[in-house]
Formats: sequence, structure tokens, C-alpha cells
Amino acid sequence: MQKTDILIIGAGPGGCATALKLSQLGIPSIVVDKAIFPRDKICGDAISGKAVTILRRIDPSIIERFEAATIEQSSVWGIRFGAPNGKCIDVPFRPNYDPINDPKQGFVSKRMDFDNRLVEEVKLRNNIELHEGISIEKYERTPGGYLVSNGDGSFQVQTKLLIVANGAHSAFSRHQVGLVKDEKHHAGAVRAYYKNVTGLHPDGFIELHFLKEINPGYFWVFGLPGGHANVGLGMRSDFVSKRRYNLTKGMLDIITNHPDFRERFKNAALMGKITGYGLPLGSKQRQLSGDHFMLVGDAGHLIDPLSGEGIGNAIYSGVIAAEQAQQCLLHSDFSAKTMHAYDVRVARVLGKEMEMSYRIQQLMARPWLVNFTANRVARNPNLIYMIAEMYADLEVRKKALNPLFWIKTLMKRN
Repeated sequence: MQKTDILIIGAGPGGCATALKLSQLGIPSIVVDKAIFPRDKICGDAISGKAVTILRRIDPSIIERFEAATIEQSSVWGIRFGAPNGKCIDVPFRPNYDPINDPKQGFVSKRMDFDNRLVEEVKLRNNIELHEGISIEKYERTPGGYLVSNGDGSFQVQTKLLIVANGAHSAFSRHQVGLVKDEKHHAGAVRAYYKNVTGLHPDGFIELHFLKEINPGYFWVFGLPGGHANVGLGMRSDFVSKRRYNLTKGMLDIITNHPDFRERFKNAALMGKITGYGLPLGSKQRQLSGDHFMLVGDAGHLIDPLSGEGIGNAIYSGVIAAEQAQQCLLHSDFSAKTMHAYDVRVARVLGKEMEMSYRIQQLMARPWLVNFTANRVARNPNLIYMIAEMYADLEVRKKALNPLFWIKTLMKRN
């Protein structure tokens, strides 16, 4: 049986970010994952600017090595929003961006490649011990923390602090913490890879289309090099259940029959199969810590309610967890009271942002409002920069929840 101060369950982006930040702080850790990397992960594959920024803060060379790696990836400089009336608005992440000289704002990379690159970063650190191919199935609370083991007990670790970052279907989150599925704060999605998709933005803008046929869900196209794309459809789970909506059938119908997409996919070929997954959304505050444990990323239901993006929040929460772990070790205090500081900080840094996203998601469910906004922006391109600012600045997003803000903004002339 091994003993450690900190044990991290899960070597996805959240778990790796936690371990890498701890390593930067000079704190050793053990990381365990049931998979052997590289492994695939069902996802939209969009890596946000938030994820890039936080990884750079941990170690600037991480992104440098990622960019130098010979893997399939494309830079992303903005978002193309499609309104129900068919109008598209291209919103850059920053005004007057320079895709050649500016720092990377985000990218699309298959999770098999991205997650494996983070695992490779973990392997470079001599104070991180990584165990792959081990499924932790037993969690026993002890006076000094947790004793965890695999099914037959051949692998056991006693730890003072357990950091759980093993994804949306975490057994620990469900059975030990009580985080259950709430369909109003959960989404279902399907995704597939296609090749020979046409009409992709030259600067890699990811596409989110709010089609009237799938309201309040959206259809996405995230471009990869060589005409390849990650294509998918997502919808809140309560609407999926209420309508008995078949997401796979709905996605294929859009690709085959929708006038805005059938030509773009006319010569496209499906690569592999269409796969589905669930997204526990961060639109509802949940318990993230307790005596001797913290939940990171999807295991803590920290997925953005509007975009469905969870990688950036997983990495950010992992960094916060590592800094909280440092304080716990410094004071030899792993109590729920002390650990609650993690919940408070996550709520302050990520919670308000996800609350805003949830309320904007509710606004986006009104097709007339989305169409009206798209029409006004089409006639006044200067509004695009306001929307870009809203994407980057939480304070501007707060203003966007006030109807008077939109009335004043949308009535402005060029």
C-alpha cells in the first residue's frame, strides 16, 4: 500500500492541470486513471482561450510544446453564430486580431491528442507519479483521509487529500457526495467526425447554429485541418425527454436536408460512428468539497451551460484545487470547513460566469430575440465588437442580462 499527501483520480485535463500546478508549487502527487493513454474522449474538441491562458500560467512551455507537436489541430480566432432565420454573425475573440503574430486564442484538437499531450507533460515532472490502466472502485474514509483501491485490492493508496477529477460519470461524485443528474441542469449531445466539409471559416471560427428546428439546442461544426470537422448536436436533457427527441436522427436530418448545410455536407463522409454523451452543467451550485476531498471539472458538474465547454473550467478548477491543497498542507488541516474555501473560490471565479451563461442560454431559447439581434448586427457591424467584448468580459455579460442594455445597444446606428 502506498501513502501520499495528495492523490488525484483522473488524468484528463482537470486532473493533469491539478498535478501540474502542484508540481509547479513543489508539491508531489500521485495520479491514477483507468485508461491507458492515448485514449479517445467524446467531446466537441474545442479548447477555449481560458484553457490556453491557464496552461500558460502554469508553464508557458506547455503550449509551445503543444503547438510544436505533429498532431491534428487548428487555431480558433472566433465564433460564428447562426440565428434561426439563417443569418450568421462572425464574432472574433478580440478586435483586429492577427492570426499570424497574436498569441493563440484557442484551438480545436481531438481529445485523444490534447489529453495525451497533457499526460506527456505530467510524465515530464519528477514529482508526479502516474498510474495508467487502474480503475479505482473502492473509497474508504479513514481518520487521516481516504484509502482507495482497485477491484481486487492489488492497488491501494492511503491519502490525506483526495482530488476527484474522473469525469461526468464519477462514481465518487454520485455515491459519496450525492451529485445526481438534474435534467434542467444537464444536456445530452451527439458528435461525429466528418471529412470533406466545405464552407469552414479560413480563421477557424467555430460554428454554433441555433436552428429553429432544434430550439433550444444548437448544431455545431468545429473545423479541423484538411476539411475535417467535429460535428454535433446538443440539447438540454429535460427538453430531450419531454419531446422524446432523437439527437442522432436530428443531427443527420440537418446534415442531409437543411438548406444551410446539405450542400456543405454533400460530398462529406462520416469517419467512424456517431457517439453520444451527457453533460452535467454548471448552472446550479453544488457541493464541491468536504472532509479530505475536492471535486474538479466535470466530476463537480462545472460545464458551461451555454457553450457546453468543460475543458477550460476543468483546468481552472484544477489550478484552484492545487492552490487550496497547498494551504491545507501548510496548516495540516483537511477539514470540510477549511476545504469550503475551494467551493467559495470556484463560485467566485467560475460560478458567476456559468450563471450568466445559463441566463443567456434561456434568452437564446427565444428565436425572435436571436433573429432580431442577428438582423441588427447584420446592419451594424460595430455591434460585433460589443459581442466580442461580452464574450471576454464577465462584467459586460452581466450588463447583457438587462433588457434595457439590449434595447439601447441594438438601437444604436452605425
